[in-house]
Amino acid sequence: MKALGFAALLAAISAHAQAPAPSPQIQPQVQPQIQPQIQPEIQIDFSDPALSPPQWTMILHPDGSGHFRSQPGKPPEGQQQIDTPALDRDVKLSSEFAANLFAAAEHHHWFNEGCESHLKVAFQGWKTFTYTGPQGHGSCTFNYSKDKEIESLGDSLMAVSETILEGARLELLLQHDRLGLDAEMEFLAEAAGDGRAQQLCAIRGILERLAQDDSVLERVRKRARMLLDQSTT
Repeated sequence: MKALGFAALLAAISAHAQAPAPSPQIQPQVQPQIQPQIQPEIQIDFSDPALSPPQWTMILHPDGSGHFRSQPGKPPEGQQQIDTPALDRDVKLSSEFAANLFAAAEHHHWFNEGCESHLKVAFQGWKTFTYTGPQGHGSCTFNYSKDKEIESLGDSLMAVSETILEGARLELLLQHDRLGLDAEMEFLAEAAGDGRAQQLCAIRGILERLAQDDSVLERVRKRARMLLDQSTT
């Protein structure tokens, strides 16, 4: 019996010696978190309670893509015009316009400087330029700026907003008052001619619809085709 017990003990010791050693546990490598790069954008905020709409915001990126939002507005008292609709839509401007905008922002230290002249001039509406991007953050607000580049930039962006709002009015007129398109297109053609409306590429969609719609006046189609030609130059 003792011999059998001793033999069993030797067999157990031999089996334990031959068993493979447990594999060491491999700790998973923790990948460092990559912070997403901040995409540069410029936001323009405008407000003037006397205008329609009284407030709008436009956000633009270096490639010309962006977004436009506005509060609902009403036509000036005594004028029988269609109400300006509230907008919340993507927009696409030319890359050249966007490049000039971002170049101006860089020239003015990404808007980390005073824009307002503090001169006693007529109220033109408060305009706020805000840059956010890899270079940091900056913002300035003005009614009138003595800096010619900033003042001109404000005028251009106001003209872009006029184009976008006119496009929305044309969409409403096409749906509810096609005869009213004639006067509105005449106004838009004049505004595009003297610079009050810029970046007609932002409303190419509605201009193309009007140019091809046989149910609207020929004058409307003709002006739409003319404005489309201007939007590509």
